[in-house]
Amino acid sequence: MITYRLLWETMKKKGISTYHLRYKENIGGGTLQRLQKNEIVSTSTLNLLCKILKCGLSDIAEYIEDIEY
Repeated sequence: MITYRLLWETMKKKGISTYHLRYKENIGGGTLQRLQKNEIVSTSTLNLLCKILKCGLSDIAEYIEDIEY
């Protein structure tokens, strides 16, 4: 599973809010909700986030192995 937990930490460190992403950078509300729920987002969205935050992909996303029951 891909998690975006690091995205929120990086945003906080850089002083970027979801308001900024939505209204200044034109990232849609639906996209932000998918990120909050660790759902699928496009690679172009990840690329844009890295550009906005001036960081690498490893600063916003990480892979965690799924646990199967």
